[in-house]
Amino acid sequence: MKHEYKLGGTVLLVDNVSVTIGDKPIIENVTMEEHDVIRDGHNQGQMIAVVGRSGRGKSTLFKAITGLRKPTKGRILIPSDEANKPIEVKEGDVGFVDQKYTLFRHLTLYNQLKLAAQKGSTPESEIHGRVMELLSKWGLEKAKDQYPGHCSGGQRQRAAILSQILSSGYFLVLDEPFSGLDVGNVEDVKSMLRLVNASHELSTIIFSTHDIELAVELADKIYVIGFPSEDKQIGTIVSAFDLKTLGLAWQSYGKEHIDLVHDIKKKILAS
Repeated sequence: MKHEYKLGGTVLLVDNVSVTIGDKPIIENVTMEEHDVIRDGHNQGQMIAVVGRSGRGKSTLFKAITGLRKPTKGRILIPSDEANKPIEVKEGDVGFVDQKYTLFRHLTLYNQLKLAAQKGSTPESEIHGRVMELLSKWGLEKAKDQYPGHCSGGQRQRAAILSQILSSGYFLVLDEPFSGLDVGNVEDVKSMLRLVNASHELSTIIFSTHDIELAVELADKIYVIGFPSEDKQIGTIVSAFDLKTLGLAWQSYGKEHIDLVHDIKKKILAS
């Protein structure tokens, strides 16, 4: 059964963005526009996947979306606190979790999250309660006094995600969150992403992955970044698949999802 939904305001606009590093163009003319997805009876945000072969510019695009690298051309807009007044993204506006799960080595997990909350919008009087609530909900309460070097990879990843949620609001960008994980940890990350996705109507998760099956299972929109031709080897969006309009978003994984996986893989291999 196709789920009913409607679209609200724009939550992300990547407007004709190009990035050149030195004298080498990495991505060119990338355009993405995402709207708030509204479903009656559901508190959820957007789940967007970016897929493509290695070296096509996914990480560069993510650094631009998170304000870590300024576009050579174009602009990236996100909502501001003022209605109908989008702002150009700057570093710190959008949470970014890289493949290293970067944390401060000299801070315990509790103090990592406390610092993140102080940087964010949590009132000082509510920080301890908010941090403890998240530690408990994400299975980190027993590890709260441990330093990153004494934590498992899964614990560090969860702490890194929570740090970005607390400091950066409703956006979260994850570069290859499933890379190198075993089956159990993959399931944990899927559960975490769904938990973030359901935490607020405007929660927007953007992630990259080489696992197309996972992208189709989790995302409601998938972008393929690749080279447009053999003669032009600069990354750009070569295809987009909206699982909402296809009637596949928020559905149990089935034959139509498998067919879509094959279609996406063909697009990736051709670019």
